[in-house]
Amino acid sequence: MAIEKTLSIIKPDAVEKNSIGGIIAMIEGAGLKVKALKLQQLSLAQAQGFYAVHKARPFFGELVEFMTRGPVVVLALEGENAIARYREVMGATDPAKAAENTIRKRYGASIGENACHGSDAKETAAFEISYFFSGFEVS
Repeated sequence: MAIEKTLSIIKPDAVEKNSIGGIIAMIEGAGLKVKALKLQQLSLAQAQGFYAVHKARPFFGELVEFMTRGPVVVLALEGENAIARYREVMGATDPAKAAENTIRKRYGASIGENACHGSDAKETAAFEISYFFSGFEVS
């Protein structure tokens, strides 16, 4: 099994509901280690840059507005097959379709307000982690 790093964002909806601790407990319960963590308010430019891959999609403006409405918690995670493992712990994008005992089933309200983000591939994870953390911030 490969040790990987992946990025997690606890989105504004979950931060607003005081769900940070519960979500981190689920992450750690899945065997993933928190290697870096920060609470921050994303600027418009930061959110647009992070989600630039979706710029041409009709939901881009709404996504950026949502991600800047309040603070987020950004985490660099590490573990065996961390990307796939975290995606499993997150659950389906639509909380109504997510499996029981997943973050989105427990804390998400809708496709738009689904509590968390996670990297989808090694290349994406590397970009996303470096977007939020400098090299010396991630052990």
